Amino acid sequence: MIRRASLVLVGALMGATAMSVLYAAGVPAEAAGPSTYKELAIFGDVFERVRAQYVTPPNEEKLVENAINGMLSSLDPHSSYMNAQDAADMQTQTKGEFGGIGIEVTMEDELVKVITPIDDTPGARAGILAGDFISEINGEAVRGLKLEEAVDKMRGAVNTPIKLTILRKGADKPIELSVTREVIAIRAVKSRVEGDVGYLRVISFTEKTYDDLEAAIAKIKKEVPADKLKGFVLDLRLNPGGLLDQAIYVSDAFLERGEVVSTRSRNQDDTRRFNASAGDLIDGKPLIVLVNGGSASASEIVAGALQDLKRATVVGTRSFGKGSVQTIIPMGDKGALRLTTALYYTPSGKSIQGTGIAPDIKVEQPLPEELQGRVKAEGESALKGHIQGQSETDEGSGSVAYVPPEAKDDIQLNYALDLLRGTKTDPSFPPNPDKAVVAK
Repeated sequence: MIRRASLVLVGALMGATAMSVLYAAGVPAEAAGPSTYKELAIFGDVFERVRAQYVTPPNEEKLVENAINGMLSSLDPHSSYMNAQDAADMQTQTKGEFGGIGIEVTMEDELVKVITPIDDTPGARAGILAGDFISEINGEAVRGLKLEEAVDKMRGAVNTPIKLTILRKGADKPIELSVTREVIAIRAVKSRVEGDVGYLRVISFTEKTYDDLEAAIAKIKKEVPADKLKGFVLDLRLNPGGLLDQAIYVSDAFLERGEVVSTRSRNQDDTRRFNASAGDLIDGKPLIVLVNGGSASASEIVAGALQDLKRATVVGTRSFGKGSVQTIIPMGDKGALRLTTALYYTPSGKSIQGTGIAPDIKVEQPLPEELQGRVKAEGESALKGHIQGQSETDEGSGSVAYVPPEAKDDIQLNYALDLLRGTKTDPSFPPNPDKAVVAK
């Protein structure tokens, strides 16, 4: 497989509405009309009145930032202004590494609960265990903080210390730990062998995703002889998206030819097409892609390309339906403008915007009793002010985004495994590569 030069420099990972984004400098536009400049003069007058006469002195920087966001929020849910800190956080997320201690956490009973320490990181070496509760960070109580706020406090400059107070089941008193931050690389792909099937879970599309995927496939191929390997499952469930170029690379990893995706802006001359190059990393083995309502943006590019080009069978439920591209325009040291500038299209010319990827085989994943009524289907089409997709219908996009923590309870995954092993049959599997759609 031939790797192309980087096509996209940075993206954003923002929950289920993540962006596939391009980095660009400002583009000259036609001058606004006289009436527009009169309205801007009114804005200036209002700003001065508020600044001078409001009952308490306002934060002028916040006033301007909120005014800009008010303007952008009238466009669509994904256009926004990022201050310097927000822009830096976005770059950290897409880079796939940060200064921290290396633990995966969640929030439980108003405390930070450790899901697992990452191997060979400061947290693991300091003795932090899965199931530990962090009650204080540098002497500040965790109660009252949001998870994001607690995580921000644990991250920081490399080689700086952080003090944690840990509550551990069975310990008679809190445990005090001092941990020195290091560069933590986030694994973008997790993998394992399910008997005679290779399982690949792409968590997000960061700068490290393709390299992690390539390494994971090589590891599986070493563990299972080629004549025993039935195929691969590519799990894109709960994947919020990320970098566009990484979505193209991941698609290309399983393709020999064909258009992966195209992006189209309001100027038809700006249409861009991205094609696969020869070289299938899994040597033509059968491939099943899993999607659900948590599969958005870059993950929909991959699912759409592999589905349209008949390289994979898509199993699960309808994906989120975010088919827009955001351009990040730097604003000096003040931050950056994130502006929706294009829509992307699958190889057959379908827009995913507001419709999502419909699976070839629909397999519902039941919710456990304790989550019933608390988790609902969500998609791009339900977002206020979203761009109307060209193929959008009243059915909309999205579905429930839930994956069981235990593989034995994962109906969608087990269906895919049975399909690969031939113990469950379906007329759409395996796809016929001779009928691949090649856009021209």
